[in-house]
This record gives sequence, C-alpha cells and structure tokens, in this order.
Amino acid sequence: MKRNLLIASTVAGLMALAATRLLAANDSAIILSGTAGTTLAQEQQALKAARRQSDEARDRSARLEQQASLARDEAEQARRRAAAVAARIQQAEADIQAAQARIAIINRMQRAQASRLAAKQEPVVRLTAALQMMARRPLALALVQPGSVGDAVHMRAVLGQVLPVIEQRTAGLRLELDKSRALRATAGQAADALGKAQADRKDRQTALAALEAQKRVAARDYGANAGMEGERALALGERARDIVDLMDRLEDAGDLRDRLAALSGPLLRPARPDQAGAAAPERTASVGGPPPYRLPVIGQLVTGMGEVNDGGVRSRGLTLVTQPDAQAIAPTAGRVAFAGPYRDYGQILIIDHGQGWTTLITGLHRVTAQVGDSVRQGDPVGITGAERPNITIELRRNGRPVDIVPLVGLG
Repeated sequence: MKRNLLIASTVAGLMALAATRLLAANDSAIILSGTAGTTLAQEQQALKAARRQSDEARDRSARLEQQASLARDEAEQARRRAAAVAARIQQAEADIQAAQARIAIINRMQRAQASRLAAKQEPVVRLTAALQMMARRPLALALVQPGSVGDAVHMRAVLGQVLPVIEQRTAGLRLELDKSRALRATAGQAADALGKAQADRKDRQTALAALEAQKRVAARDYGANAGMEGERALALGERARDIVDLMDRLEDAGDLRDRLAALSGPLLRPARPDQAGAAAPERTASVGGPPPYRLPVIGQLVTGMGEVNDGGVRSRGLTLVTQPDAQAIAPTAGRVAFAGPYRDYGQILIIDHGQGWTTLITGLHRVTAQVGDSVRQGDPVGITGAERPNITIELRRNGRPVDIVPLVGLG
C-alpha cells in the first residue's frame, strides 16, 4: 500500500513538474521573441533590400544587353556588353547577400526552435522514465502486491490523468521535430542558392575580363590622350595637400577645360568690317539639378553622411561593406579625373560629372578605368578588395558634400 501511494505521489509530482516546465517554456519563448524581434526584423529588411537590388541589377543588365545588340560601332558594342556583364555581376553579389541574410535568419530560427524543443523534451523524458520504472515491475508481483481496492482505483485514476498529458506533449514534440526538419531543408536550399550565386559571379567576372580586353583593343587609339591626362592628374595629386585639396584642384581644372571647350572657334574676317556686329557674349554652364545617381557597389550601409568615426572625423559620404572582390560601376555619367593609388586611401576614383558635380570613390583594390575616360552610368570602373572591404562614396557639388541617400532612395 505504501509503495503504491509512493509511486502515485511520484507520478503526480512529475505531472506538476511537467506543467511547470510547460509554462516556463511558453514564458521563455515569449521573452525570446521579444528580445530578438528587432534584430530579426533588421535581417529580414536586409534580405528584402538584397532581393530588390538583385531585381534592379537584372533589369539593368537586360536593358544594356538590348542596347549592345543595337549598337553599330564595335567599341560601343563592347562597352555596352561590358556594362551588362557588370550588372550581372552585381546581381550575383546581391543574390549572395540575400542568401547570407536568409541563412542568418534560418540559423536564428533554428536556435529558437532548439530551445523550445529542449524545454518540451525534459518533462516528457522524466514522465517516460517514471512509467518505464513502473513497467519493469513483474506482472505477478503487481497481482500479489498487498493493498486495498481503493489504492488500485487511485493508481488507475492517476495513470488516466498522465496518459493524456503524455499524448499532448508527444504531439507537440512531433510538431517541433517536423519544424526542425523543415528548417534543415530550408537551410540546405539557402546554402545551394549561395553556392550557385558565387559560381555565377565567378563566371561573369571571367567574361567581364575578356570584354574589358576587347574594349581596350577597340579603343587603343585613345591611349595617347589618356596617358597625357593621367600624367596631369598625377601631378595634381603630388601637389595636393590632402584628398579634399586634390578634388578642389581637379574641379578647377575641369571647370577650366569646360570653359575652353565652350569657346567658339576663330571667326573669319568679315568682308565689311564696318558692318560686323559685336561678338556674342560667352555663355557659362549653368548648374542644374542632381544627376541620375546609383550606388557604385552592392553592399550594406555601415556609415552615413555626417556620422563621426572612431578617429573623430565626420563622414562626408556613405561607407558600405561589400562582398570580397565586388564589382564597382560608375554611379552616373561623367569623365574620369583621377584613377589610381592616393596616399592611405588605397585605390581611388574621381569622376567629374560636369556642372559642378563630382564623385569620389575610395577603398578600391583595383581601378579598371583610366584618366580621361568618358563613362556612362553602369560602366565597370573597379574592383573592391578581399575580406568584405569598406567602400566610401562622396558626392560633391561645387566643392560641397551632398547627401546621396535622397538620390538613391536608401531612406
């Protein structure tokens, strides 16, 4: 009799423990979702942004390929095809970024699901252990065991209450296990998508290198002028005190070049000098609105304009972290004013867009454009470095920094 009562009280205690564990598991799930909601929302936002960038790059590549097919000039055709392949590379980079964000979300969901599964498994394991202990008792011993009929009825009532709890909890465990298998399958799909995007980018980078060589051959007659422009830019870089002074010097040189180009040619001597009118006044280029702008690289924003870095320097542009060896393109049409290494900024690129607008890109590993090149929006201009480099983009208007965010819709 005492043994039956002891077993019954033990099972009842385990039931109470199971109920307590269930409440604790529910509370922990609520706390977990509350604390991780913001971070998870940010990861989901990054996933949406990467997918949007991938769609935009795919559409841009399709337009450029159509333009390349319609081009009659060999050099122009090679140029448009190179821009189309660069857009395809950026599409693959956006796909890589999306796959990485998706994997991060899945990992977070798996950790939360594993925590819930462990919380639900522990009380069920304790109940199962107690029932197994009772089941190991020989049937004959149970029949001859002393005790009243009331004890047997009490034991049957306890077991009748335990079995529904076990069925309910095991059903919950089966559901959690199904979720675990679904998450593992989703993680496998995300890993496959990441591998495919990486392979696609590598193939397109190889194709772009071949097109770049073809483009250089088609434009080889331009080499002499580009060399003179490059030497002039290097001379300005040596005399500049810092990168701001370098941009000011390049802007001044660009303004002078534009004014000289705008001058009319020599006028013929009129047949009747006494009837010649006054020369038309020189027209100055008016400063228009901002050019159609696009970020030159695919990446995540880490520093906004006006933020102060660890060194106490206020940012004059945007800093993005990119994939290793990411493709950089011209953010809008212009003329390359400087291309190459500059002090501790790494490989930099300065593009003069005309009418007082200038773009500075720093942190590149390799610059593929040359000084004097006329670039259109989307033309490949450089490659970033390894290990997720930081690329800084500054846009200036008449020497003053301009916020890029409203132009590209990052807000």
